[in-house]
Amino acid sequence: LMLKLAIPTVLAQLVNLLYNIVDRIFVGHINEIGSLALAGLGVTFPIIIFIGAFSALLGTGGAPRAAIAMGCNDNERAEKILGNCTMMLICSIILSVFFMITKDKILIMFGASENTLPYASSYITIYLIGTMFLQLTLGLNAFITNQGFTKTSMITICIGAVLNIILDPIFIFVFHLGVQGAALATIISQGISCI
Repeated sequence: LMLKLAIPTVLAQLVNLLYNIVDRIFVGHINEIGSLALAGLGVTFPIIIFIGAFSALLGTGGAPRAAIAMGCNDNERAEKILGNCTMMLICSIILSVFFMITKDKILIMFGASENTLPYASSYITIYLIGTMFLQLTLGLNAFITNQGFTKTSMITICIGAVLNIILDPIFIFVFHLGVQGAALATIISQGISCI
């Protein structure tokens, strides 16, 4: 049972890390600006981790409580706990607005220079629009996993990661969207995972 639950869960977490790595791989190959754009993406990573931490806080906090309620055959209480996790939506709105307002100052604190700030700022601006998808995908996957459907939660993450690998080169190189294309591919992929 431990392996049945652990392997898909760990694999899903590793695959989720691919989003940022894949974006960096493709952005690094953009002609003439690749190294600056890559450095710009690097300074956005703490913001992305911070946003993911809130989904983990709510999902990892709520899912065990719901599982305990389900173990006590109190499905009504479990549903209420899941319903309270709509806080993920509220958090995503608050985080998006906060980082939209303060993004440039925060990116400079994390090491963005005047050369890399435009790339970091344009990437994180688009990324923040999709904060809700990330919050719901990661947060609610904990509830899916706790019900024993680890393969389902792994597949939802893998679908998004594979789609991101496909969309990144299309948006970056075919449509010539550069860093914005990488961010757009990421939020579309996370949106599909969420759905």
